[in-house]
Amino acid sequence: MEVKEAIEKRRSIRKYKSKGVELSIVERLLYYANLAPSAGNLQARDFIIVDDEELKKKIARAAYNQEFVRDAPTLVVFCANLRRIAPYGERGKNLYCIQDVAAAIQNFLLAAFDEGLATCWVGAFDENEVSRLLGLPSEVRPLAIITLGYGDEEVYSDRMDVKKLIHYNGW
Repeated sequence: MEVKEAIEKRRSIRKYKSKGVELSIVERLLYYANLAPSAGNLQARDFIIVDDEELKKKIARAAYNQEFVRDAPTLVVFCANLRRIAPYGERGKNLYCIQDVAAAIQNFLLAAFDEGLATCWVGAFDENEVSRLLGLPSEVRPLAIITLGYGDEEVYSDRMDVKKLIHYNGW
């Protein structure tokens, strides 16, 4: 699949078939995620694969009871590593590592789509509770939960006309 086709066709999916995703596939997708650009090539991001049913239920509760989080065969929690980004000071902690994680997520979403898998980027969750559930050290911050599985729905997503979003030489 061409990258432009994946960008045009990928959608957020919230309904999954019960079929699990092989760990080797998830690890391969994370390989592509980590090829994303990062500030100073510090790769200030870490990934937690969650496939334990009880833990998924708890994470779904921490994600404000979004049931599809519980129902997805696999979750990947994308985390910012604040220790690894420390050479860039406050700007690194408050911006660069977030950009690094976001770039990795986009690679992951597109690579998953190319593999015939469905995803949804979840940002609505209690960060402190997810940190506690996963036993994260204080220098690691969960930024997103990505649901992963074989999709069981078709979704259409309308987009604004890009010409309404483009500005030239200023606002």
